[in-house]
Amino acid sequence: MTEPVRFGVIHGFGPFDPEGLVAGAQRAEALGFDLFNVADHLNGDRPTLEPWIALAFVAAATRRLSVVSNVLGLPYRSPAVTAKMAETLDRLSGGRLVLGIGSGGYDAEFSAFGLPERTPGEKVNALDEALHIIRGLWDEPEFTFAGRHYQTHAARIEPKPARRIPIWVGAYGPRALAVTGGLADGWVPSIGRLGLDRLVELRAAVVASLERAGRPVEEFTWATNLVLGPASTSSQDAGRGWRQLTGDSDAVAGQVAQIAAAGFTVINVAFPVADEIERFAAEVIPAVRARLAAA
Repeated sequence: MTEPVRFGVIHGFGPFDPEGLVAGAQRAEALGFDLFNVADHLNGDRPTLEPWIALAFVAAATRRLSVVSNVLGLPYRSPAVTAKMAETLDRLSGGRLVLGIGSGGYDAEFSAFGLPERTPGEKVNALDEALHIIRGLWDEPEFTFAGRHYQTHAARIEPKPARRIPIWVGAYGPRALAVTGGLADGWVPSIGRLGLDRLVELRAAVVASLERAGRPVEEFTWATNLVLGPASTSSQDAGRGWRQLTGDSDAVAGQVAQIAAAGFTVINVAFPVADEIERFAAEVIPAVRARLAAA
């Protein structure tokens, strides 16, 4: 494997106060993590943060971490407004934004906010339209687009992005994977939803889409999201089902190395027990790098 593995922290279990958020991000940066991810689940019975505001807060308090929307629920915001918000945050953070976006997998979240529910086919069509609009507004002096779900009329945003802002898509269905390979810069599924074997199969579908579009596979980013489970789990049960990484540090390192060897070079981890980030940074990451170097 020639591309080094990068590690990210997923903010999913708190803290939700400003001091705790900043301290957590700064600790992740000091421990050598590369990315800080915030999800976009606005409706529900457990605390969450709105990702744009949280990521701006984190970007202002850090210097090196990439800040990642992992992933935006497309129905919550128009793609044109998303394009402008992304350009602004990328510029003010010094080019550290990764725009993660998805079609919106949890219908109840959107209907609770009075937003229309879309069929699976409509979701993919809307995602395709949104990606065209976002890139069009970033790349063209002005951009007109007539889609079924979204439209722009001689729209323009200034300034244009100072760089090509990477777009990662969270997707699983065959048409959505084709859109991902055709238009996005990276793919960011959650391994706990399907397991590693199935993700490897879906990765091949994205590769095929990239090749059909004549896009270089080696420039595409392969990320995944996972949860660090308890260290007390027996080594015999470690990694079973891929719902979460489990076992002692050596067992977890073996699971992460297996994921990386399958072609995923960005590993984003959620830590239900906050202090486990220290163990992961001190014991797991070096062991993963050693295993990959020896492979």
